[in-house]
Amino acid sequence: MKKAFQQILSVVMAFLLLISTTSWKVEKHYCMGRLVAVSFFKDADKCGMDLMKGATESKSCCSDEVIVVEGQDDLQFSFDDVSIEQQFFVVALATSYLNTLYILEKRHIHENDYSPPILVENIQVLDQVFLI
Repeated sequence: MKKAFQQILSVVMAFLLLISTTSWKVEKHYCMGRLVAVSFFKDADKCGMDLMKGATESKSCCSDEVIVVEGQDDLQFSFDDVSIEQQFFVVALATSYLNTLYILEKRHIHENDYSPPILVENIQVLDQVFLI
């Protein structure tokens, strides 16, 4: 059970690291106020209306909307940047967490190796003595 939890936790941590370090770009192209194209990670396809307009007209009926989320580039962490109290807390937290992950050895129960003595006859039934 703990091993499965550790595997799930490591997959989640790897996924969070991937998401936080990857740059994301969403580009939308609008033509006459309507959404024509949406693209992830690259430029959106244009509708071609800009090519039809002459060079004399400066106002275009098309517009683009770009949403960019920059990924984290600097993953270097220095332990010296953390105060001494925070270092003590991190060490204590890690130690207490790792101690909960150790699986205790199964103790051998010696009583399971011995069978109870064999009763020759049930004495209460033989003497017909019953507690009422």
